[in-house]
Amino acid sequence: MLKRKENNKNKDKKSQLLIVGSLLILLGLGVIIGKIYFDIRSDNLENIALVEFYEEQEEINNNISSEKEEETNIEKEEVKSTTPLDYIAVLKIPSIGLEKGLVSKDSYYNNVNKNIKILDESDMPDEENGNVILAAHSGNGKNAFFKNLNKLKIDNIVSIFYNGYEYRYRMVNTYDVEKTGTVEILRNVQKNTLTLITCRHNTNKQIVIICELVERI
Repeated sequence: MLKRKENNKNKDKKSQLLIVGSLLILLGLGVIIGKIYFDIRSDNLENIALVEFYEEQEEINNNISSEKEEETNIEKEEVKSTTPLDYIAVLKIPSIGLEKGLVSKDSYYNNVNKNIKILDESDMPDEENGNVILAAHSGNGKNAFFKNLNKLKIDNIVSIFYNGYEYRYRMVNTYDVEKTGTVEILRNVQKNTLTLITCRHNTNKQIVIICELVERI
């Protein structure tokens, strides 16, 4: 009788372990599927926002009629209802395969954990002798938009599409600084410049890249 009770207890324990193990497997699968869905959805939102931005730039360049403009705005409002992203500019660096939208300084998404950040101290591309200052993560994460920034070389071209124009910058300098919370930007204040900042992976240093405007198209 005692052996039978012990056997029943062992069976109950095995059943409980089997149930717990199955639940953990299902939970793990749910987390993986959820992450895949989130990544796909994020990529789709990014693509929609980029298309929307370039359509707006084309509209500005072509100076279309007010009637056509009204129709286009209605279409864009429908697109915007599917994505919280509202890009005001796009950063494009062909040499490292980067093309990423930028949001306004006061946007919830203007954060290095979510996007390339326009720093508060930054000017915009159309400001005379201004300095556009952008920062983003390096590393291997999904938000590591500047992971290949260290591969840029002198004379590489970096573009910002903004307010109907393409601002083309040429890389003129790069240097490292200690990660202290502040960065000294060494640039020619008589020129329009673009400064790109990211951490040098697995170090306590930051990479600073200085680019100068060469043309506005």
